[in-house]
Amino acid sequence: MALCHLRFFSQSLGKASEMFVLLPDSGEGPFPTLYLLHGLSDDASIWLRRSRVEWYARDWPLVVVMPDGGRGWYTNALQGDAYEDHILQDVMGQVERLFPVARERRRRAIAGLSMGGYGALRLALKHPSLFVAAASLSGAVGIGHGPITDEMPPDFRRIFGDNPQGSENDLFALAQRVELAQLPRLWLDCGVDDFLIEHNRAFHAHLQQLQVPHVYLEFPGGHTWDYWDEHIQQVLPFVMEAMEDELSASTS
Repeated sequence: MALCHLRFFSQSLGKASEMFVLLPDSGEGPFPTLYLLHGLSDDASIWLRRSRVEWYARDWPLVVVMPDGGRGWYTNALQGDAYEDHILQDVMGQVERLFPVARERRRRAIAGLSMGGYGALRLALKHPSLFVAAASLSGAVGIGHGPITDEMPPDFRRIFGDNPQGSENDLFALAQRVELAQLPRLWLDCGVDDFLIEHNRAFHAHLQQLQVPHVYLEFPGGHTWDYWDEHIQQVLPFVMEAMEDELSASTS
């Protein structure tokens, strides 16, 4: 696959940012797009440095976009940076202006790990008209579903406030509000030794109670790159199948 490293100015952040973009070596566009988000301690390069996502995506007619999300949880902070706007306006805007990608919901998906798993689900549930599928690997899905405590990093309170429960940063609340007819395909997985496993089990149970269709899987492993490198291989066909099903439904 071709690899592009794009540096650009983010109007939403008021600063320079970057992204890495994988492009198919053959075929004609417009191509479907997967936005692949990183975790709290990482940056736009981490999926390329710690996984073989380029190798796994080589046989798919898919553009993979890996943007920088800082430590912003892919939301517009109460006090601070607007990372939701950064992804949806600046990153997507640049991608759809510069690369041969489709500009339709049915050919756009989002996924991520840890903070990025939370971000992928949050953006898809809040903006279901933008993404046909969303996948969370070891997602920090409980971050907005309770008070922010003093044991958490200090920037969490600046981003979320004292208690974001019930807000647009609470995945449990977003899942209650989204119309099932608009719902993207949802994938959640987590390692049984991951410190986030109970949060994922709780969110899975919540989706079951709401009768929200989704895939939920647990595997051996923890909060590690060995785990994410293995299971991104399952997420790629999941999002491609969602796109193909949506395309078939719209043409039948």
